[in-house]
Amino acid sequence: MGGFSLTHWIILLVVVVLIFGTKKLRNTGRDLGEAVKGFKDGMKGEEEKSAKSLEDASTVEADIKDKSHSA
Repeated sequence: MGGFSLTHWIILLVVVVLIFGTKKLRNTGRDLGEAVKGFKDGMKGEEEKSAKSLEDASTVEADIKDKSHSA
């Protein structure tokens, strides 16, 4: 009670394929994969932006310190 056996999963898979068809399932899988890839790229882009802004902020701070010591 509660868990599915291998036979239940196979029957469920066959029913899903019969209802939706392999082409629609393939397209859905491809769309889902592209969405996940886009999300990962977006997160990577945000990390790069924040790292670059921190780098820019430290560069500006160093430039200000250099100018104040020179004067």
